[in-house]
Amino acid sequence: MALQPMVAGAAPKPLYTQLYFQVLVGVLLGVIIGLLWPTYGEAMKPLGDAFISIVKMIIAPVIFVTVTLGLGRLKQGNEAGAVILKALAYFIVVSSFALLIGLITGNLIHPGSGLHATAATLDATSVKAAANYAGKAKDLTVVGSLLAIIPKTWLSALTDGDILQVLFVAIISGFALSAVGERATPILNFLESANAVIFRMVGILMRAAPIGAFGAMAFTIGKFGVAALVTMAWLLGTFYLTSLLFILIVLGAIAHFSGFSILKLIRYIKGELLIVLGTSSSEAALPSLMEKLEAAGAKKDVVGLVVPAGYSFNLDGTNIYMTLAALYIAQAMDINLSLTQQLSLLLVAIISSKGAAGVTGSGFIVLASTLSIVPDIPLAGMALILGIDRFMSECRALTNIVGNAVATAVVSKWEGEKT
Repeated sequence: MALQPMVAGAAPKPLYTQLYFQVLVGVLLGVIIGLLWPTYGEAMKPLGDAFISIVKMIIAPVIFVTVTLGLGRLKQGNEAGAVILKALAYFIVVSSFALLIGLITGNLIHPGSGLHATAATLDATSVKAAANYAGKAKDLTVVGSLLAIIPKTWLSALTDGDILQVLFVAIISGFALSAVGERATPILNFLESANAVIFRMVGILMRAAPIGAFGAMAFTIGKFGVAALVTMAWLLGTFYLTSLLFILIVLGAIAHFSGFSILKLIRYIKGELLIVLGTSSSEAALPSLMEKLEAAGAKKDVVGLVVPAGYSFNLDGTNIYMTLAALYIAQAMDINLSLTQQLSLLLVAIISSKGAAGVTGSGFIVLASTLSIVPDIPLAGMALILGIDRFMSECRALTNIVGNAVATAVVSKWEGEKT
């Protein structure tokens, strides 16, 4: 793979206008308020709760559109279909392994232990909703559990807020669009436009992240003291180290057995990685990544199928984050998850993670959707990671783009192309 010069990026925006800096300021102010004036810090709780409510509001449309569109793009009965099926097989295996890595790391490191947060102090409304869901789920038989994911109507899945039903409808709709073929093009075009609008909404709503991070951090530090800072730093360090090891060891091994070097690939796409680092969104580097991979020797058709599909189905960094963050929340709230409960979390995350597009904040949204389906961990516990999620987003996005570059190179090798 020949190395190309780094793509020149646009002139950097002033630091104070960047969301990353604004969230950092919000976090620091929250820490100061929480440490110096704990009572006032606890009073900031509604700001964090409001932001979590905003996130919950956008979950259903994000999941429905991204999953439906990702499946609807699949072509059947031709060479492209064979390529995408190979890619999907790769995505399922590697992304599921990333989820498992996050689960194993959480059990080994226990990043949330010692905080002793309680659901009642975080968000009583979310706790009540989760308890109602848990009580309902406990009484269901196997057949009843299957019936519970079927909505009353196609539209009610989107309006009732049951994410499992949203996933069910999205999967059926996506496969139906794929099966129809060219006649589904107008609907796919509409969904493409809807996808752009929805993620522009996500971008607008995420501008409130600094206020939400301030409120959540001030409350968490005011309520739980320095112990909260220690566990957050432990989680952040654990996530970054786990992601780095995943890239170097797991993706490195895949690259080695496919005939190329993971380090050379990283150097080759360093321009795209810098774009991702500045935006916390792997989608920002999508066009130039595709150009780089084509220039390296992959066929345009393969790149055009595998890379966009990977942005919905192969998000390794997001997957590590989802299981690790879920375990962190459970440990911080002294919730001991059994092996069965953790496997249930893993299975749900395998499905829900396929709706995590490479846009800033989407990992947090999809984690919320996963916890909505798994009643053992109260959704209110997400307030514990709200303050540092923006910093975890950087690592998620970088891991995601490296994972998709590796996936494209591997599928290209399977197709007999030189990369």
